[in-house]
Amino acid sequence: MGTAVITGANRGLGAEWVSQLIEQGWTVYAGYRSDMGRLDSLACDALSTHQLDVQDRASVQAFADAAPAKIDLLVNNAGVADGRWRNISEIDDVWALEVIDINALGPVRVVQALYGKMNHNSLTKVAMVSSLMASIDDCHMGRSYAYRASKTALNMFTVSMKKEAIEDQISFVILHPGWVKTSMGGDRAPVEIPDSVKGMRNVVDALTLETSGRFIQFDGELLPW
Repeated sequence: MGTAVITGANRGLGAEWVSQLIEQGWTVYAGYRSDMGRLDSLACDALSTHQLDVQDRASVQAFADAAPAKIDLLVNNAGVADGRWRNISEIDDVWALEVIDINALGPVRVVQALYGKMNHNSLTKVAMVSSLMASIDDCHMGRSYAYRASKTALNMFTVSMKKEAIEDQISFVILHPGWVKTSMGGDRAPVEIPDSVKGMRNVVDALTLETSGRFIQFDGELLPW
């Protein structure tokens, strides 16, 4: 196994990524925004942690500077919801821009800062945790305006980045984790956190340079843009 970097790693899907990768023999470098959360209970020699605010370029750079010299896997998991505004009149443009900054530009900042440590002789994999709600084809209900827009923007940033990253042996995958029982997904969600992460890991394991940039559900289903 190699070295993995996980953002938004203190709870939910991020913490489960950390747990499963350590169990599989990976060395993990995990970012958390304000509190350690579940990372405290996962403490071991294979895990190192660092504070990370993906909106703050100085914080992202400090996170990258402290990261291991060679990175084999990056999981960009940090993100926020938007409150699911019920109608157009409720859209808060200030908060909408904040959501887009965190969910779309935040992962780009992380990729930029870590690029030199991912650019090496072996294949590096980058998993962008997106959502089916990013799909324009699948937007039947509307609402969640900023969240949808932020994840759609993330998808486009990723596809654009993958085109030049291929020559540096860096492959991207855009992941929909499913409707998962997290603080964002709620108790009615049908997918358990460990099952979602196990499925996403299987997708990442199968990733090659030739398949870079695909939009895939945790169970391997290709998704519409």
